[in-house]
Amino acid sequence: MGMNLDGAFSKKARVQPEMNVTPLVDVVLVLLIIFMVLAPVMSKHFWVRLPPKDDTEEQLDQANDPDKPVVLLVKEDNTYTVNKVEVTPEEMQRKLTRVFNARPDNMLYIDAEDEAELGWIIKGVDLARSAQAHPIVILTKKMKE
Repeated sequence: MGMNLDGAFSKKARVQPEMNVTPLVDVVLVLLIIFMVLAPVMSKHFWVRLPPKDDTEEQLDQANDPDKPVVLLVKEDNTYTVNKVEVTPEEMQRKLTRVFNARPDNMLYIDAEDEAELGWIIKGVDLARSAQAHPIVILTKKMKE
């Protein structure tokens, strides 16, 4: 800390303290240099492993053309497809609801392969009804694509 003497030769000398900023600037510059050197060293990389992308939602959106009917196909190996996109029974209601929300009508065509079990066909009808499908049309002949 420095001092300033006003009127050094007068009778009344007053002492006024002044702050010496030189050590402060030195310390700040040293800290700045330290942080500039350590910044690249301190940056860490986090490796994130994401689950595989479920693109059935995108396929279902692409297959949901308003000009084409919604067709639920029950295969002989007891699997379901909605407009040629395979759907599990657990997610069928949610996906059919999503498809119907994008359409003016909720008409659903149900098709089944010849060797499909009747129980799986009825389960597909029940899942479609819970997704607000109305009317449900059962196909007897193959539709032209």
